[in-house]
Amino acid sequence: MNSNLKWKAIFIAGVILVCIVGLVGRPDLPKSWAMIKSNFSNSIKLGLDLQGGTHLILQVQVQEAISQETDQTLDHITALLRDKTIRYDEIRKLNDTQVLVHNIAPEQAGSARNLIADQFPDWNISPAPGEASGYVVTMSPTRISNIQQATMDQAEETIRRRIDALGLTEPLVAPYGQGDNEIIVELPGEGDPNRAKSVIQAGGQLELHLVVDQTPYSSEAAAMAAHGGILPPNAQLVQGKSTASTGGQPAPESWYLIDRVPVVTGRDLRSATAVRSTKNIGFYDVDFTLSTEAGRRFGPFTEQNIGKQLGIVLEHRLQTAPVINGRIDDTGVIEGQFGEQEANDLGLVLRSGALPASIKYLEERTVGPSLGADSIRHGVQASIVSLLVVLIFMVVYYRISGVNAVVALLLNLVILLAALAYFGAVLTLPGIAGVILTIGMGVDSNVLIFERIREELRGAKAPVSAVDLGFKRAFLTIIDTHVTTIVSAAFLFVFGTGPVRGFAVSLAVGLLANLFTSVYVSRVIFDWHLAKMERGAELSI
Repeated sequence: MNSNLKWKAIFIAGVILVCIVGLVGRPDLPKSWAMIKSNFSNSIKLGLDLQGGTHLILQVQVQEAISQETDQTLDHITALLRDKTIRYDEIRKLNDTQVLVHNIAPEQAGSARNLIADQFPDWNISPAPGEASGYVVTMSPTRISNIQQATMDQAEETIRRRIDALGLTEPLVAPYGQGDNEIIVELPGEGDPNRAKSVIQAGGQLELHLVVDQTPYSSEAAAMAAHGGILPPNAQLVQGKSTASTGGQPAPESWYLIDRVPVVTGRDLRSATAVRSTKNIGFYDVDFTLSTEAGRRFGPFTEQNIGKQLGIVLEHRLQTAPVINGRIDDTGVIEGQFGEQEANDLGLVLRSGALPASIKYLEERTVGPSLGADSIRHGVQASIVSLLVVLIFMVVYYRISGVNAVVALLLNLVILLAALAYFGAVLTLPGIAGVILTIGMGVDSNVLIFERIREELRGAKAPVSAVDLGFKRAFLTIIDTHVTTIVSAAFLFVFGTGPVRGFAVSLAVGLLANLFTSVYVSRVIFDWHLAKMERGAELSI
């Protein structure tokens, strides 16, 4: 064996050794067969369709974020006009994107318009219908589009952080659909899907509102009746739990009248931690810390409202309404008689960031482990049968040279599985289909090379020259077919989700491995075989 061929053989042996280490661990360590199987099983991560889990399609209610932006703008306009002593009759919200400033003092209308235009450049101002000195302030389409995009980005990132914090194996959180504000969430593996869903569902929209009426109402109708059927301006009703309980029975539901605009929201949170309650023995509370900017707002607010109740609202539901006993700058407590797990999950939700809008579940599908095991069994059976049929065909049709193709195909599969293990890629059921397709592509490459070699032999070329010309003339065709297929796989990976991306990954890796085995490894085997042949002997192909 010449030195060049020797170094090529050493390189191939090194690749095989690296693949074995990636799949079953170091070969120099004594292992039982059970341990080797266990290492191999742990090295290949399985997708949702193979190991079971939960598949969810969520829709983010982006209109809520737009409406909240309008509420905050209304509050800012009110404060701005008050600071500039501009007189008006009323400021109210017309819909999710419009605010009406009703009957501004005629001599101040121009100043008010210029002031609003300067402070709110993303809003359009137009005369109010039927009024000489009123204005309708409308959110611009560009601002609406920006809020929608920011809401989707924040919702996706928040959900991803919450799922990652649960320690699930290879979860998927990604946009889904076209322009429908949808997100796909796939939770494969051994994590608790029910707990994950509860963490996602707990939207974490924490808001602190001043309670307008200190006494809760037994029903929404009672609250409306107490105010003559019309709620005070800039106030809203939310449902919550009464602070009282009777005979150990669950506290009845109550309704609270609170300010519409919160003084602090979940976006202002810096941390949230579950702690044992000092008031309710056996229960847990959640301590939270606000950002410095929020603390500056919260301090004066609490100082001005000592003796009043502060409503702690989570997901549009009032959890508790403690009395403000003194100035609070940047720390507080959510008291809700939580269990330990419930408090920990709530802290996790709040630490992961507030969802900018609530979510709606459009689709929910659960794959059981038994179904995944059945898919694996059938997929492996299909791979083995296809591989055996191909190997038998190659040996029968190409004789000893067919053995060359058999070695190249087997090494191709080993490299593919090792690459999936090293890169932490997830094997899905379509990924198994990609493996089977890789087998077909590998056979195609060997057939191209072998037929080229046969043509050269028919032209009375010597075996060494025939092999050399066969590989050289088939190389460009092989590169062309592989590159075009890899580009297609790249598009599938970029625009696909879940199992489709698994198919793209296994196909692309398999094709790259096939380039190495069919062109490099197969050529080395041919060169070794030719070096062992007697002069004048025919090549078995």
